[in-house]
Amino acid sequence: MLRKFISTFGLAVLGLLALNGCGGSSNHELDVLHTRDVKLSDGAVIHAETAVQSEDLMRGLKYRESLAPDRGMIFFHSQEGHYPYWMFECKISLDMIWMDHARRIVEIEANVPPCLGAAETCPSYGGHDEAMYVLELAAGQAAKHGLRKGQTLDF
Repeated sequence: MLRKFISTFGLAVLGLLALNGCGGSSNHELDVLHTRDVKLSDGAVIHAETAVQSEDLMRGLKYRESLAPDRGMIFFHSQEGHYPYWMFECKISLDMIWMDHARRIVEIEANVPPCLGAAETCPSYGGHDEAMYVLELAAGQAAKHGLRKGQTLDF
């Protein structure tokens, strides 16, 4: 009887271990699926979340309480165009970097303040030049890394 219990118990434990092994990806593994490393002109690497789907492009970094200096978000537009951005419901100041199809910086808006008021009171930023990608960084990071128009970022 004891032998049957141990055998049954052992199988149950092995089954749970197997399910645990298949089950969840760690947060790090999930982060890797939705991020891309962006190499800046000074060699620094930003781990940027990617926004490709329309709902991700619209949500952006809204509601975030903070953004680490080595983190960001990169927006992928399907074609080059004029893409102004705004800070409605964004809680943190950001640097915004627009890039063309060749990933060359065409415009930078630095230290853009959050806008927690009514939507109609929030101004738009950038979008003056044709761009395909927009990188958002924590405020002050563009200056810290010496980013300027004409530089090419690698991602």
